[in-house]
Amino acid sequence: MTRRIVAVLAILGYVSLHLPLLLLMLGSVNVSRSGARWDGFTLEWYRRLLHRHDLLVALRTSLIVGVVATIVATGLGTLAALALGRNRWRITRAVEALLLVPIVTPEVIAGISLLILFSAVGMHLGLLTVIIAHATFCLPFTILVVMARLRGMDRSLEDAALALGADEFTTFRRVTVPLLMPGIIAAALLAFTLSFDDFIITFFTAGPGTSTLPLVIYGMVRRTVEPTVNALSALLVIGTTVLLLVAQHWMTPERVGTNA
Repeated sequence: MTRRIVAVLAILGYVSLHLPLLLLMLGSVNVSRSGARWDGFTLEWYRRLLHRHDLLVALRTSLIVGVVATIVATGLGTLAALALGRNRWRITRAVEALLLVPIVTPEVIAGISLLILFSAVGMHLGLLTVIIAHATFCLPFTILVVMARLRGMDRSLEDAALALGADEFTTFRRVTVPLLMPGIIAAALLAFTLSFDDFIITFFTAGPGTSTLPLVIYGMVRRTVEPTVNALSALLVIGTTVLLLVAQHWMTPERVGTNA
């Protein structure tokens, strides 16, 4: 009886999480502009997205920010993970604990603190500040993901390469990096997803003329709920889901074992 109750509660929780997304996608292919009733199937709202110059510009900005922030966060995160994972300093545990602070800190607080920092150093808000902000809040996630992969690696493979005559750089390039690659790819995909979907931190750190896709969507919803908003949101949900599934695929033990 207890198992059935738990199963029912789990199903209800799962439905409550995904039902709004399902209604959103249905609204993106509904002829009705209000979405209050079903008037038939259409792809008109998706076609109209191609004629929205502001959305295309915002999409380009989001892609630029996401790609650059992902490269920076993944590169620095991989190096930091190697430093923390390979060197057991006295402060290592304290540093690892501090990595959780930015993750659990509310984004409003993070956005305000970054805004204060940029103002204090005299930086004008714009594309650069958004990239720095996104790379900053993505960095702890990349470090933790790569560290998890690093701790699951077989160090004997590196020792064997060194014993067979390879120098440290060759061992790092030909053995360590390929073994870490599943974690690095998963970290990069997670960082890009977090960056591309972020609204709150971007809201505080973006200057005039620097609008990412979530900011433009917010501005559209404030005026009126257009069906094109549903179509655009549906595409974002699908894209985010695909990236998360790919990241999860690269983080599975089977995939890690294959690459090892």
